[in-house]
Amino acid sequence: MDLIRIIFAILLPPLGVFLQVGIGKHFWINIILTLFGYLPGIIHAVYIIAKK
Repeated sequence: MDLIRIIFAILLPPLGVFLQVGIGKHFWINIILTLFGYLPGIIHAVYIIAKK
């Protein structure tokens, strides 16, 4: 299941975070990071998925 979340995190980072933690602090942080740049959003999403 983590592999699917990581694939979603690469394609659409907020979706990967949403599937892992739901709508919460990390989801909104990831939206902001993705708006600042696609790569920071991906890094944050993969970190959140790998951490759990």
